[in-house]
Amino acid sequence: MLSDLVDGGAGSRRHARALYWMGWRITHIADYLGVPRTTLHEWAKAEKWAEAKPLERVEGTLEARLCALINKDGKTGGDFKEIDLLGRQIERMARVHHYEKTGKESDLNPEIRKRNDGPKKRPERNHFTEDQVEKLKAAFLDELFDYQLTWWQNILQRTRAILKSRQIGATFYFAREALIDALETGRNQIFLSASKAQAHVFKQYIRSFAHQVCDVELAGDPIVLSNGAELHFLGTSARTAQSYHGNLYFDEFFWTHNFTELNKVASGMSMHKKWRKTYFSTPSSIQHQAYEFWSGERINRKRSKADRIEIDITHDRLARGFTGEDKIWRQIVTILDAEAGGCDLFDLDELRFEYSDEEFDNLLMCGFVDESFSSFPLAELLRCHVDSWEAWTDWKPHTQRPLAWKPVWVGYDPSHTGDAAGLVVLAPPEQPGGKFRVLERMQFKGADFEAQAEAIKKVTLRYNVANIVIDTTGLGEGVFQIVKQFFPAVRGLRYTADAKSRLVLKAQSVIRAGRLQFDAGDVDLQRSFMAIKREVTGSGRGVTYAAGRSNDAGHADLAWACMNALDIEPLEVTATGGAVRSILEIN
Repeated sequence: MLSDLVDGGAGSRRHARALYWMGWRITHIADYLGVPRTTLHEWAKAEKWAEAKPLERVEGTLEARLCALINKDGKTGGDFKEIDLLGRQIERMARVHHYEKTGKESDLNPEIRKRNDGPKKRPERNHFTEDQVEKLKAAFLDELFDYQLTWWQNILQRTRAILKSRQIGATFYFAREALIDALETGRNQIFLSASKAQAHVFKQYIRSFAHQVCDVELAGDPIVLSNGAELHFLGTSARTAQSYHGNLYFDEFFWTHNFTELNKVASGMSMHKKWRKTYFSTPSSIQHQAYEFWSGERINRKRSKADRIEIDITHDRLARGFTGEDKIWRQIVTILDAEAGGCDLFDLDELRFEYSDEEFDNLLMCGFVDESFSSFPLAELLRCHVDSWEAWTDWKPHTQRPLAWKPVWVGYDPSHTGDAAGLVVLAPPEQPGGKFRVLERMQFKGADFEAQAEAIKKVTLRYNVANIVIDTTGLGEGVFQIVKQFFPAVRGLRYTADAKSRLVLKAQSVIRAGRLQFDAGDVDLQRSFMAIKREVTGSGRGVTYAAGRSNDAGHADLAWACMNALDIEPLEVTATGGAVRSILEIN
């Protein structure tokens, strides 16, 4: 027993104090140690046993036990081991006292001091621990809708081709899928889009996911993970990038220029059997080069008539996904499929009201556009494609003044009967007959005309706006009046059959002359132009242009906004010369 190991006097006092801190009463301690109660009370009062802090009590207990072991005769090996242990605990208590004075964690842990005093080791770049990878995958799987889960279940398919509705989270999903695959397998991932700006949407999703779930900041272009996997984000410049290899994700492949050539390079990146290819897009036109790939006709071109294959690409056959005779796994996901799969992000009644039947079918039900009556065929629009991040060296979209002090023109088309309003920022030619560049396009849904006028005002603060043209039909008049207060030179344009004909003819002339450029990823702008068709007026005596509804010029809002801005240049200007009218001439 401990009482047998301590000597009298100081030893008895330490023993009594230890028992007191263990919860013994003074009376019981007196009986146990044979010390008068009055003496114990005097000790307790003098040393303030009851007021001792937890750390003091631990130190007192350590002291009593250590003194008992030191005074013991005939120590065993276990006694010496315990003395060594208790000595180290005394050292630790000393560090705690020092920490209370300095607040430095290195005073508690000598290893921290050694680490701080030694050479600094940089943290591993783009690194995930095994636990973080599991956490990332769990977060990924927890948020999947049913149709996205189908994509995940078919991740091992050699080639996947998906025709999809707008805004159902395909780019969002495939960005995360690719990151998970790269972390688990170390395989490279290649994201190919019509432009680098569009490809970098993948990058934004990936970086956001890693930061949100694991607080890991991914950096670099390409992003190179610590396990060696590379994530490349490519635009049309990939036509000459023969050295890349990895899993391929080809976004909006139905809206790329010269798909056949680009796909040869793209498929070459994933030629080895260990790589996978994933194509996904909203539909454009059956005249697009990608339609042969989608329909399977590409395979039939090298087959005899007897060996031709027929692939069923109807929605009924592909709604759940199906691997065709050409070994491509295809699926069609309409907005109704997405809703049935758990996606509750849409109000279908509102969308049916907002879009014409043709637009609803193309944008949301995966129907291809019949461009036989379109005033702007897709083939002509594809020639307007540029990779804006690479082609426009004076264009800095993420700065406070993206085009510095160079002038721009702004076109605005108001909303009509529930549809969206559109705004386009256009860089005019620097030389007569030169090229127009669509720098920005914006759409406003549900915003009142005051909010839309405020959006135009913000544009004037970012750009050196030289001209603004606003369609004053309907709600446009309200926007026009507000804009006139801060930009008196704004021009109002009232749509008539003659005015719309002039706008379309001017745009057709500019496009045919190769004078209009926009980022290849601006799918919504291309779709907007394609929607404009020539129609007979209500009287049956003339021709007008509309998009889906004969009396509704508000649809195809981005195209009309762009044409409003183009109208500042006279119709007769060609690629070989001409002069831009002044505001006085316009008015």
